[in-house]
Amino acid sequence: MLAAVYEKTGVPADVLSVRSIKRPDVGAGQVRVKVAFSGINPTDVKFRGGRTTRPIDGFQVPHVDGSGTIDAVGPGVDLTRIGQRVWVLLAAHESKWGTAAEWAVVNQDRAIPLPDSVSFELAATLGVPAVTAANCVLGDGPVSGLDVLVAGGAGAVGSCAVQLARWQGARVAATVSGSAKAEIARQAGADYVVNYRDTDAISQLQTWSTKVARIIEVDLAANLDIDLAVAAPGATIVTYAAPGEDPVLPTRRLMTAGVCLRFMLLYTLPAPLLAAAIEVVRAALVADVLQLPSIQVFALTDIVAAHQAQEAGPIGRVLVELPQ
Repeated sequence: MLAAVYEKTGVPADVLSVRSIKRPDVGAGQVRVKVAFSGINPTDVKFRGGRTTRPIDGFQVPHVDGSGTIDAVGPGVDLTRIGQRVWVLLAAHESKWGTAAEWAVVNQDRAIPLPDSVSFELAATLGVPAVTAANCVLGDGPVSGLDVLVAGGAGAVGSCAVQLARWQGARVAATVSGSAKAEIARQAGADYVVNYRDTDAISQLQTWSTKVARIIEVDLAANLDIDLAVAAPGATIVTYAAPGEDPVLPTRRLMTAGVCLRFMLLYTLPAPLLAAAIEVVRAALVADVLQLPSIQVFALTDIVAAHQAQEAGPIGRVLVELPQ
């Protein structure tokens, strides 16, 4: 099969190539997916760039997310799954077989049934962003009737979080860094959008609410002052990324407000919580809640350009289309 691979970590042009490799065998409890689209996440390019402690076993096929059709199953998997359209999660996590190939082999619970109404393009954008958002929004209980603030409401996780929170009955505000991203957050369903770079961003948000019960945070160090200015007593701040310096926590302010900080990383999320978040995304797809974001689509042979596009920090998602 054709696959993108790297044998060492480094910059895209130095380490990525496309070549023919043996199609992977299907083990017990696994399914083989004929990949339609492979989604690229920030963690995919970080892993390729060297931010991983897992040694490369000969070669690595990158990317954890994707979409396609199951064409083979291993022992212990229901044969009726053959022919099933699926979205794929965590393929390259602790495995050499990512989705940047004509076929991928994953554990059966990482290939989630896809409604016929959902395109393979949308399906390939789910995975890490949507499941992360589901845990962030609902992992601490229902949000119906609550005020929810999503930092980075135009990002991959943030946009999903806005959509899921609105679907679940929350009133939602989002922070963004410009007018184009503000429009994305509004289209996702945000009731109120603020440019966090505005000098009066805090007062703008306080006009909207000072009783925010759930805050979905992409950069705790940069945004903690904003978060505490609008948090309700007993609010929960859920942070899923750490793009900059580690925060210095104002312990007394946090204690006085009774604010709870929760940190989550999808790759280490306990299995029951992961399954619950996947179920939220599955239900959202059935309810036709999640929108297709802006996408850039690259051929597999353009894998270097695809990784460079992801590293440039795109608005929207970067996908790789596999030959059919």
